[in-house]
Amino acid sequence: MQTMIEFQHVKKAYGEKTVLKDFSLTVEKGEFVTIVGSSGCGKTTALKLVNGLLAPDGGEILVYGESIRRKDQTQLRRNIGYAIQGSVLFPHMTVEQNISYVPNLLNKKDRKKTKEAVAKWMKIVGLDDDLRERFPSELSGGQQQRVGIARALAASPEILLMDEPFGAVDEITRGQLQTEIRRIHSQTGITVLFVTHDISEAMKLGTRVLVMDKGEIEQYASPEELLRHPATDFVRKLTAQQRHVCRLPDERLEECEYSGVNMEE
Repeated sequence: MQTMIEFQHVKKAYGEKTVLKDFSLTVEKGEFVTIVGSSGCGKTTALKLVNGLLAPDGGEILVYGESIRRKDQTQLRRNIGYAIQGSVLFPHMTVEQNISYVPNLLNKKDRKKTKEAVAKWMKIVGLDDDLRERFPSELSGGQQQRVGIARALAASPEILLMDEPFGAVDEITRGQLQTEIRRIHSQTGITVLFVTHDISEAMKLGTRVLVMDKGEIEQYASPEELLRHPATDFVRKLTAQQRHVCRLPDERLEECEYSGVNMEE
C-alpha cells in the first residue's frame, strides 16, 4: 500500500511541556484512522502538524512521501481537507459560496467546474440543492456541519483531517453524520485522520484506531485487535465498556457495528 502520512520521531513542545515524544506513525492510503486518548495527550497537535498549522520541534513529517518542510504551506493546506467542531463557516457567504471557497482559489477561471464540484459534494454529504442560497444562520447545526464537511472536500483532497467534527451536535444528528462520513469514506477512498474523545465513535468509524496517552502511542491497531488484544492497561481500561457491550454470555464476541465483521474469540 501507498504511505500517505508519516511521522518520523516527531517531538512537539509548548514551552516546557512536551506534548509529543518521539512520535512515529505511518498512515496508509485509504485508511480511516481515528485518534482517541486522554485530554491533552496530543491528538489535536498531531493533526495540526500534518497540514503545517503547527511546526515540529524535532523529527520529520512526510505527506505524499515528501517532508512538509519543503512544501509551500499554503498549497499544502489547500490540498488537505480540514473540518473541525462547530460552525466555522463564513457567516456572510451562502452555502454555495462557502463550499466553493477553496475550489475558486484553485480554479479561478473554471467557474463551471466549481459549480459542478459544489453540486457533487452537496449531494454526497446529504444537503438539498435548495439550500445553496441560504446563509449559515439559516441552517440547523447538522446542516452547518455538513456544509463544513462539503467545504473540506470540495477541492477533492486525498487527505481529510477532522478534529472532533461532530462534538457540537445532538446525539441523533451525530449518529447521522457518523453514517454519512463512513459512506463518504467508502465512496471516495479518501485517507481520513479523525480526532475524537469518544471511544465508541473511534471504534465505530476507524479502520484503524490510534490510542494515545501523555504524548505517546499506547496502541495502533484495528478495532478488532484493540478489543481482542489490548496492548496496555490504558487501552484495556479504555475499551473495557466496548468489550462488555460486545460479549455474549458464552464468552463469544457478537458481531459489532464498528467494522461490520464477526468478532468471535
